[in-house]
This record gives sequence, C-alpha cells and structure tokens, in this order.
Amino acid sequence: MGRYTGPKARINRRLGVMLFENAGVIKSSERRDYPPGMAGSGRRKKTSTYGLALAEKQKIKYYFGLRDKHIRKYFDKARHMKGNTGEQLLMLCERRLDNIIRRAGFTSTRPQARQGITHAHFQVNGVTAKSPSIQLKVGDVITVRNRPNLKKLYAEYVEAGATQTLDWISFDAKNLTATVTALPSFEDVSLSVDVGQVVAFLSR
Repeated sequence: MGRYTGPKARINRRLGVMLFENAGVIKSSERRDYPPGMAGSGRRKKTSTYGLALAEKQKIKYYFGLRDKHIRKYFDKARHMKGNTGEQLLMLCERRLDNIIRRAGFTSTRPQARQGITHAHFQVNGVTAKSPSIQLKVGDVITVRNRPNLKKLYAEYVEAGATQTLDWISFDAKNLTATVTALPSFEDVSLSVDVGQVVAFLSR
C-alpha cells in the first residue's frame, strides 16, 4: 500500500495528534476535536490493547510519511542497536533526509520536503539527493541546488515558515544551508509516542 493520500484531518482527529501540519488541516482538526464518524462527538468506544498499540504505530506511519514495510525495516535495524529498541526506531526516523529538511526549516511540512527531494531540489554534501529516506550523519550538509528558481522558492518557504532552533541542526537561512552537527537523541524526536506500545505491536 502506498502513502496515505486521503483526508488528513480525519487522521489527526482519529489519533488525537497533529500528525499533518498543513494550516487547513490543523484548523479543520481543531474545529472538530473528536474522532471522525457519525457518533464521533459522543461517547468514545473503549479501545482494545491491540487497538492502542496499533494507534501508536500509526502515529509514526503518518507523521513521518512511511509505509509499513519501512517501519518494519527500521524496527529490525533498531533491534540490533544498543539501547531501547523503540527509542532507536524513532531516532532512525528522525535522521531521514525529508524529516531533517522539514525540521531545519526549508519547508513547512514533510510532504513538501519529500516532493522537493524527489524533484532533485536538494543536495547532500554537494551531491543531488533523490531519496527521502537517506539517513544523515554528523557533518552532512544540505543545500538547495544552485538554481535561481529553487533558491527563490525555498527562500519564500523559509521566510513564511517558523524555523525551529535545534541543538543538532545548524541552519543558515540566508544561504539556505543546513548542517547536521550531532545525531538526534530520543529527547530531540519531534513526535510524542508510546514506544513501548509500538515495540509490542511490531514484535507480534
């Protein structure tokens, strides 16, 4: 199954988290802050243990724009890493190129970042990148390709957006350059999720 392209506000409302960051989606989600469906504004159904764990996994899927097979791949890799498996899973997601482009401030959403990458708008260490899933490491430098139309486009994105100050990314808004200065820790992960539930679900 491909990435989700349906109504994004429904996902925000169903999972109770602003996973999709478009202004219109956020406004729609806030206007109806109850789960979707005819009886959504009434009493919530009791969710099973399986349902709770599935919801936590779905948060990662929609927030980072991943397919289930990608989550499984990161989970398998995280299991062989030192430390908490769930935390390592999220830190792997955080190090994706599309996420770092969003977090640095080049774009206001992850879908925008993915689209820019697949259209060859960005370079990593001077080499044009075309895969959103590239795992960045300390010292990697992201730049916008040296084309006037792209420079203008992303300068406008940066000016309109709210650039975040992060301990592990150095962002030069004037020159449209981001440098990974450290690997993100679990505390740096931008999504709040119960990693224990996620590990339990993926270990089934």
